[in-house]
Amino acid sequence: MASRPPSSRLRRTLLAALVAASVAVPVSGMAHPAAVPAPEPTALAPLRSATPAALAARYASTRNDIRAAARTAADHGDRRRAAALRTMAAPGRHFLSFDGRRGGRSAEVVGDLSRAERVAVLVPGSDTDLDRYGRLRSGAAALQRELGGRSAVIAWLGYATPATVSPDVLTPGRAEDGAAGLRGFVKELSAAAPAVRVSLLCHSYGSVVCARAAPDLPVAAIVLYGSPGTGTDNAGQLHTRATVWAGRGTDDWIADVPHVRLRLPFASVGLGADPVSRGFGARIFDAGTGGHSDYLRPGSVPLRNIARIVADAPHPREGRRA
Repeated sequence: MASRPPSSRLRRTLLAALVAASVAVPVSGMAHPAAVPAPEPTALAPLRSATPAALAARYASTRNDIRAAARTAADHGDRRRAAALRTMAAPGRHFLSFDGRRGGRSAEVVGDLSRAERVAVLVPGSDTDLDRYGRLRSGAAALQRELGGRSAVIAWLGYATPATVSPDVLTPGRAEDGAAGLRGFVKELSAAAPAVRVSLLCHSYGSVVCARAAPDLPVAAIVLYGSPGTGTDNAGQLHTRATVWAGRGTDDWIADVPHVRLRLPFASVGLGADPVSRGFGARIFDAGTGGHSDYLRPGSVPLRNIARIVADAPHPREGRRA
């Protein structure tokens, strides 16, 4: 029997994944408790400057909101969420924004933003929320240590990330709302600290969010790592003046995701070209031999190279294209 063409196999793979995710998500969702309630956060005026006084006022306001959310979680009976929120409200933690509702939204600063000359904004991928926030925060802390003084890293959890096993992760739908929030956040940050060099670091599905937000965004670099695609065919379609970088560890399972886009009657499925392919047109950095969650691991090759991009240091060693 003649073999089916590659395009047919890719369609079958994507459709099978979509069907499996559509079945798995409702079933797994039934096993989880109801969403933990949280009070409406304080309405914040735009951050006008990144002076120590302005930042201290913002941090104090968000700390009060986090503590209020911790009390609500405790009253609801979720001791784990309450404990996590109390840790987030510690005096040494600094949040530009916080909303504990609907899984959580936040923007945490690691480092001294008032003195920073370079800022990296981490945009996470799937399965990131307040209950699994530690991974994002740990990566931000590792990168800030690698960068050293005069730098700050912002862990930006500004959208409802999709579940890894879900129909949402195969489409750009969740990225639309995320992109609107990211665009507003970066523009406010740039207005408050106009001399700062800002880079977007976009992990996994976060690269789709960054791609949607990219046009005319005032950033120097957009770094895509562990990316399933951006929803575009090439870097030029991001419509950005930023330098676009891409990297993927040799043991990252995301390499097996089909890089196609299919127009189906009920949705557009797939996220387009592979960002580390030659045709995409990004600059490639060496992302080492790690897996999907290893890019910001302390001491790793990708952490060092991502830090060099953020710092605008001499170019990191370039990696191989797919």
